Amino acid sequence: MTGPRTGINWMNLPFADPPADSRAREFVAWSRSYLTHPHPGLGRPGPVCPFAAPAIAHRHLWAAFVDSRNSPYTDNDDDAMTPLVDDMYELFVTLTGRRPGKVPHALVTVFEGLNDNAVIDAAQARHKTRFVEHGFMLGQFYDGCPQEGLWNRDFRPLSTPLSMLVARNMMTTDLPFLLEHREWVRAYLDTFAPKLPSALRATLADDIHASGETGITHSHRHLIGDDPAQ
Repeated sequence: MTGPRTGINWMNLPFADPPADSRAREFVAWSRSYLTHPHPGLGRPGPVCPFAAPAIAHRHLWAAFVDSRNSPYTDNDDDAMTPLVDDMYELFVTLTGRRPGKVPHALVTVFEGLNDNAVIDAAQARHKTRFVEHGFMLGQFYDGCPQEGLWNRDFRPLSTPLSMLVARNMMTTDLPFLLEHREWVRAYLDTFAPKLPSALRATLADDIHASGETGITHSHRHLIGDDPAQ
């Protein structure tokens, strides 16, 4: 799949056989060794990333590799990455619409040779709302990413050797990541509880946002589950 604004190509990664592209081979090896396995610091059983294994098994994982040393999209400018993220959003809408169902999808952009990961944080913060409103998540991964784990605050699950932006389906376990803004909580409820009356969803969004993390205990997180948005 090629982004119409950037010309960047996101390739459907073959996990059954080693990819011909050396960058893709590195990404596949890392995904298998980290995302699909348990980690002692995670604080819960199961793999680091619950959606990775099914996405890999169904070939629902796509990746592009951007040489940051020669790319206009990683300039230290708030708008520099907007065309790339716009492409990610539109391609992911098309991708998930073409392959409906409960198997999760992921669209990954790997930034090679990136010296300043602040541009990834800035892009994620700037564009997250648009993804969330559509039932998606936009995540940032890089070496030293300070995002705490849901089950162990000392664990940093997004601190990875590869610098990446990742679009994926929202999952039920994402609620704690959405408490910061009421509209994010509302989008979560619209995604996972669409049959509730709209007024009730609005009231629940207000209450959940107001209570914040204090309203979601460790035991509640266990009950949230790990289902992806359809």
